[in-house]
Parts: sequence; C-alpha cells; structure tokens
Amino acid sequence: MAHLVSFRTAKFDVRGEDPNPINPIAGQSALNWLRVELGKAKYTVTEPDTEDWGWYIDVQGEGVSYLVGASADAESLTPDVEWVIQLHKHRSLKDKLLGQNKIAADDPLVVLIEGLVRADPQFFDVSVESDA
Repeated sequence: MAHLVSFRTAKFDVRGEDPNPINPIAGQSALNWLRVELGKAKYTVTEPDTEDWGWYIDVQGEGVSYLVGASADAESLTPDVEWVIQLHKHRSLKDKLLGQNKIAADDPLVVLIEGLVRADPQFFDVSVESDA
C-alpha cells in the first residue's frame, strides 16, 4: 500500500544529482529537500539511497517507520519536471495479515508531506492518490 504525491517543479536540478547506478532515474534532490523539512518536524531520516525505481529514504517518527521514495525523469529536457513522492508505512506481518495499521490520508507523515508540497509556491499540478 502506498500514498503518492505528484507535482511539477523547476526547483530541483535533475542533471545535478548523483547518478543512480541502477537506473537513470532522479529523486535525490527532492529527498534532500524533504530530509531538511522532515528534520524540522523532528523525524529521523536517513541519507537518500538508490533503488531500481528511483531514490528512497527511511523515516522514523511518532513510533512509526516509513519508506519514502522519490522519482523523476533524470533526462528531462524541460525545467518543470514531474516528480512522484511515494510513502510506504512499515507494518508487521500480523498487521498485514489482519489488514491493520495501513497508511491513510490522515497519517501524520502523509499530512506533513502533502502540506509541504502544497505550501511551496514553486510546486504546481499537485495531485494525491492512494492505493490503500
């Protein structure tokens, strides 16, 4: 189950990112921005790392752990790049089997990240969806 926040912005320089050695997908610059913002809100956040679908950070706060991923076209030729931030809540096997403790639109981290994106005037075409 994931919660997705997508938007367009020229705020991040996809060409200035470290190359993703697995797949040419950007995400590092958005996560570096997000790390700072989440740190202000007292979340513990790891350094961005790569995956085959983009970049991710591990986030902990309020007794809950999350994987937060970001991806964008690293070879975009336009300054306004489309970004997707995905949030996954770590759940126990029991939670998964019983369908409990799913990420929801009112989850504190979801609310915070969605609010940060919507509040930044450099982000536009913001949309949110959940497959929960």
